[in-house]
Amino acid sequence: MTEQSFTYEAKGQVLIVHLPKELDHHNCRNLKYETDLLLSENYITKVVFDFTKTEFMDSSGIGVLLNRYKQMERSGGHITIYGARLQVIRILTVGGIIKLVKNYETKEAAIAG
Repeated sequence: MTEQSFTYEAKGQVLIVHLPKELDHHNCRNLKYETDLLLSENYITKVVFDFTKTEFMDSSGIGVLLNRYKQMERSGGHITIYGARLQVIRILTVGGIIKLVKNYETKEAAIAG
């Protein structure tokens, strides 16, 4: 069985979201709920999504990323991503996310960016 849960890491005002192997409608509800809770309880100015383990993503994943992008933009913050594989980059490109969010190779670059 594949691990499908999310883990979170806080570095000051940065929230790092480590995504599972599959990001789909089954687990995106949890991602939305958990990040809503974390963002409401903490002063976060940047959300960094870690795609290093992600091999599959559907439109639900795009929806969550777009929602977080809009939420952070309204509050003066932003989101970045790192570690996305080619197949995930294709999905993010088709979904228009790549035009809105910077993609970095490493976690350190995504936090700094």
